[in-house]
Amino acid sequence: MTNLIAITRKEAKAYFSTPSAYIVGAMFLVLTGVFFVFDVSKPYAEAGVRGLSDWASFFIVFLAPLITMKLLAEEQKLGTLELLLTSPVREWEVVLGKYLASLLMLLAIQSVTFYYVFIVYFFGNPDTGPVISAYLGLVLHGAAALAIGMLGSSLSGNQIVSAVVATAILLIFSFINRVSSLVDGAAAEFINALSMNARLSDFSRGVIDLSHVVYFLSIVAIFLFLSIRSLETRRWR
Repeated sequence: MTNLIAITRKEAKAYFSTPSAYIVGAMFLVLTGVFFVFDVSKPYAEAGVRGLSDWASFFIVFLAPLITMKLLAEEQKLGTLELLLTSPVREWEVVLGKYLASLLMLLAIQSVTFYYVFIVYFFGNPDTGPVISAYLGLVLHGAAALAIGMLGSSLSGNQIVSAVVATAILLIFSFINRVSSLVDGAAAEFINALSMNARLSDFSRGVIDLSHVVYFLSIVAIFLFLSIRSLETRRWR
């Protein structure tokens, strides 16, 4: 546990002390802000954060790989990963510590979007339930996206390759429901069940389904497990 805390603190400090993280976060906030203004400025616009949630989840598909791409890939490129793994630190501590640091960074970025929520409450009278559920969905989606990004970072020493791999996986999980219309019956239901966007839509409508929560937490557990196994294979080389 001490090693886990130390790794998390080290990586979190690295995030918040480098300008690249702030640049990525600023890009996310600017993009979500622009589309938020478009949504609320429409005639008879809905007093809520459904539009903000939809756009934020879309941009997280590209934001999460940018946040995680260096976590393990840079260690591999610099040759410090082998040194880290030969120290009295377990693979799961390395992966989980770096993952928690990236999650803190993403939560910090998402928390700034509360400013948009304040604007909605100031000029309108939205239902609080859908606002809370939408943000819960964003947090769960972001956590799952970061776990996928961790796997991408563990597979290559090239940060660009890591980001591309993670983005490709996230795009598949996000938009796989688009192909459900090509099949029928149980196959279509299975494909929809794999889709992140299909499950996020319920959160943005104010519906908190336990199966959706379990889905996102399962994605986190599976991809962190795969990342740990990816690191363990390096001991055998």
